[in-house]
Amino acid sequence: MEFISKMLFWVANSLLIPDVVILLFLFVRALILIGGTYNMYITKRKNDRAFDDLIREGKTEELKQALPEKDNSLYVSYLRDMLNRPVNEDYADFVLSKFEVEAEKDVALSKMLSKLGPVLGLIGTLIAMSPALVGLSTGDIAGMAYNMQVVFATTVVGLVISAVGLVSLQFKQRWYAKCVNNLDYVSRVLIEKGGQA
Repeated sequence: MEFISKMLFWVANSLLIPDVVILLFLFVRALILIGGTYNMYITKRKNDRAFDDLIREGKTEELKQALPEKDNSLYVSYLRDMLNRPVNEDYADFVLSKFEVEAEKDVALSKMLSKLGPVLGLIGTLIAMSPALVGLSTGDIAGMAYNMQVVFATTVVGLVISAVGLVSLQFKQRWYAKCVNNLDYVSRVLIEKGGQA
């Protein structure tokens, strides 16, 4: 039994370095996600000011002219595609479904960070807690202090990663829901105009 316990202890301790490396990688990825989400917010605000009234009033020709040529964001590219070709119900459903799949792919990173951050933080916490308790029992205060730093650092980094993922997930889901609603309305207006032509 003692051999099995030592093996488990060795395996658990060998996972600390990969856990910390993955946490650091996800932390850098979370920082990049903050920048990407902020950029998406700025683009969305600009597009909302330019497009919302035109969409609400069903002015598809003016909307087509208002689309920026250099903007290749997901929403604008699908809106451009819809406005530049004849739209029927089947094609509109296809475009909306494809947009939702692409939006879900964009949101996947935020979901992963929000779930994986606390898990990896907890793994790092529990692995580093064992040597800290051993250091406490043997009177090695310096070793215990170092291991407690690792305990708190992995927990904090994991929670920060999760917070970034969760906040960006909430914003992106709301923004994409509005985009789907706008695309659906534009497709209905285009189908109605096509039927009247």
